[in-house]
Amino acid sequence: MDFFLSSKTGQMLLALIVFAAVVAALMVVARLADRFAGRSRIVWTLLVFAGPAAILLGVGLIYPAIRTIVMSFMDRRSETWVGLANYEWVFTNPESIQSFVNTFWWVTLVPLVSTSVGLLYAILVDGKRLERTAKSLLFMPMAISFVGAGIIWKFVYEYRGAAQEQIGLLNALLTSLGMEPVRFLQDGPWNTFFLIIIMIWVQAGFAMVLLSAAIKGIPGDIVEAARLDGVSPWQMFRSITVPSIRPTLVVVLTTISIATLKIFDITRTVTGARFGTQVLANQMYDQSFTFGNNGVGSALAVVIFVLVIPIIIYNVRQMLRNREVRGA
Repeated sequence: MDFFLSSKTGQMLLALIVFAAVVAALMVVARLADRFAGRSRIVWTLLVFAGPAAILLGVGLIYPAIRTIVMSFMDRRSETWVGLANYEWVFTNPESIQSFVNTFWWVTLVPLVSTSVGLLYAILVDGKRLERTAKSLLFMPMAISFVGAGIIWKFVYEYRGAAQEQIGLLNALLTSLGMEPVRFLQDGPWNTFFLIIIMIWVQAGFAMVLLSAAIKGIPGDIVEAARLDGVSPWQMFRSITVPSIRPTLVVVLTTISIATLKIFDITRTVTGARFGTQVLANQMYDQSFTFGNNGVGSALAVVIFVLVIPIIIYNVRQMLRNREVRGA
């Protein structure tokens, strides 16, 4: 029996049996719910439909979050209580501080530049003859994973010694013009900004698609009235387009900000988080899995979670405000 359960086939079969048992139990509860009336029926119905989701949420999110918070106050092996020592390391260690600085640049530049590029592109191609083709070109990087994008751009930034043939696209262009090759990924602090370009390249298409849909949703009578009044393109953009798509702008900015705050794949793939390109998510991974320091890794995870909370709160408040405006 132990051998059977230790094999992959046995584990998969056990998982299927458990899944079938849960489904059967839900069907029984659903049948029982039909026999009740009033509030009892509502309670049983909620139990059937919301119960499994609540269980998965508790097991997959709430419990790990609580466990991580507890571990952040314990030593590297999660055996001894150390209080705020891990957080003291996070906010005083030079390497950790560098990851905070780099993450700040990521979260500041990527959302702003990606959204600006996406908005400008959406406005320029709106209503044009080859609009679909132009949008597809900018959206294509979204189909590539962050790891794939990192590998592509790693070859673009590749550097070899001045006496060797350059296989990196940028350095090949520079040497063909008689210039010296540049260490794009090895020399800080500019290497962090070269990595940020990769994220912008990926996220600009996402911003463009959402903002383009929002622009097309602007009522035509408003646009036509503005044109009849003789407004300039800049006035149209500032007074009509931006206010009309403001809810979508907020969603795009906050979504990209949250994704950027958790950035891990690009720095890990391109530089291995070396050469001064460390960010919080990579630091958390290194501390937890490379150095085996569960306490500091958990503290970094908590810090990232706390940094995400204000962005989520702002997004939710904006959504509620927009709903109130529409309801009015």
